[in-house]
Amino acid sequence: MEFKTIVITGASSGIGAALARALAAPGRTLALLGRNTERLEAVAGACRAKGAICSTTSLDLSDTARLATVLDEVGRVSSIDLLIANAGILDGRSADDAVETASVARQVLETNLLATVDLVHVVLPAMRRNGRGSIVLVASLASLVPLPDAPAYSASKAGLLSYGLALRDAVAAEGIRVVVACPGFVATAMAGRHLGPRPGEISADDAAKRILAGLRRNKAMIGFPLVPFWLSRLSQLVPEALRRRGMRNTRFHVGP
Repeated sequence: MEFKTIVITGASSGIGAALARALAAPGRTLALLGRNTERLEAVAGACRAKGAICSTTSLDLSDTARLATVLDEVGRVSSIDLLIANAGILDGRSADDAVETASVARQVLETNLLATVDLVHVVLPAMRRNGRGSIVLVASLASLVPLPDAPAYSASKAGLLSYGLALRDAVAAEGIRVVVACPGFVATAMAGRHLGPRPGEISADDAAKRILAGLRRNKAMIGFPLVPFWLSRLSQLVPEALRRRGMRNTRFHVGP
């Protein structure tokens, strides 16, 4: 893949950090964004050791003004070729509740969906002017199978999937690729809040490899692992009672 300048959000750990390490190479510039300065610098160090030029910025993606300033500085040196919108949070009901609180629901939707849409619109104008660029939106299999223990998380990822697929069609003729990754369970720090079964869980490095393979093939939707992905796609076609029965073994709550 001919990417010279790459922006990755949520790069301080998990899938974002794994993608940064996988993409690091001589001649590439990586702009890593996240909320934990110390972990970002550790990831950047690993990327620099592989020959990449690497910058880090600790920020909250909801700070759109600062985000625009940071990415404008990145793009001033070299046009952004690849944006990986990976930042997100997992939240849902606590052990003592049947449903998440209103404040939790709002925060999840604002972080996972609205902040990501804002991020895309910071980068997209320059890509359209240049007639090239790639965007990866990291959603979840929860976008296909709503989780009763995390309604807002499910909605945020379903919204991201729909947004990404629509955007893909909207800008394809302008030379811009948009793909949406829908991972299943991935062993990350964020997943540690998920207190319950995590069937088919894979490593963050494995997830990164699958996402980049799908990007190379310009797949609209990159879903994995394969069996859970296809079961998820088919789940909306089965009767509700059967779907609920199948979800019994995946119930969970979130920890602190």
